[in-house]
Amino acid sequence: MASTKPELLFDVPNLFRIYKDGTIERLTGNEIVPPSTNPITGVQSKDVVIDQETGISARIYIPKTTIPDHKKLPLLVYFHGGGFIIETAFSPTYHNYLDSLAAEAHVVIVSVDYRRAPEHLLPIAHDDSWAAINWVAAHSNQGGPEVWLNDYVDFNNVFFAGDTAGANIAHHMAVRVRLENPKGFHLVGVALVHPYFAGTEPIGVERDNVIGKSMRDKIWPIVYPTSSGLDDPLVNPVMDPNFSKLGCDKVLVCVAEKDFLRDRGLYYKEELEKSGWGGVVEVMDSEGENHVFHLFNPTCDNAVAMLKRLAAFMN
Repeated sequence: MASTKPELLFDVPNLFRIYKDGTIERLTGNEIVPPSTNPITGVQSKDVVIDQETGISARIYIPKTTIPDHKKLPLLVYFHGGGFIIETAFSPTYHNYLDSLAAEAHVVIVSVDYRRAPEHLLPIAHDDSWAAINWVAAHSNQGGPEVWLNDYVDFNNVFFAGDTAGANIAHHMAVRVRLENPKGFHLVGVALVHPYFAGTEPIGVERDNVIGKSMRDKIWPIVYPTSSGLDDPLVNPVMDPNFSKLGCDKVLVCVAEKDFLRDRGLYYKEELEKSGWGGVVEVMDSEGENHVFHLFNPTCDNAVAMLKRLAAFMN
């Protein structure tokens, strides 16, 4: 009797399996935790729906210091990672990390839950993220639907950040800010943590790490099958004619010594400096660490140092 199990297309052990019929098994990132008030940090969080039709939503965090005095604070719009395929804004991994970041940096955070591939292929994740940014900007005159944004946010002091796929999104959102100029807020800076970028021409460790390059490069046509390839500006931003048009004043690129994506992050920094953009770009390199180590071991010395660096970047 013939097997009815669909043929496997792509398997990333312990992360996900995608089958040729389009179905997916997500092996991690499926757990969600509710919003809360953290008894230790005092950070409060709540969930909001940004678009009822598409289901775009977000989790908002406010630090304890905002509660008694309604002080206007910087705003961080955060885009989670996971290769555009796994994780959500509501997973314990991101909830715990952003709760800590809100407390350390004394910022309001909007963590965007965009739709994921392969059910929703790129550029849907980017379009959802842009819709979320415009929803945020609609609060700049204190007339938006979310009271926390109306009451607590200084819209002249806005930041974007994300890790891996979320860092990819953060870069492209910063370019769209410059090109489309949403009214009501000033984007000060963008922090890219272990960004997911690629390219046809191998650089750095990509020349020798055939397995790592193959794993990274196979994801791209799965999440964006109509892409032009690995030099598509959406995954290789240096190829974008608008690369130098970041709508912010400064960029922080965080890389990790043992991360396969490290050289792409450093290459991004070097090319941005040469592009004529005009802002300031810095790198934080975490010695001895691997990809998104800070999410898996948030109390280690290097993770604490990164948390403090991100907080300083926004203050």
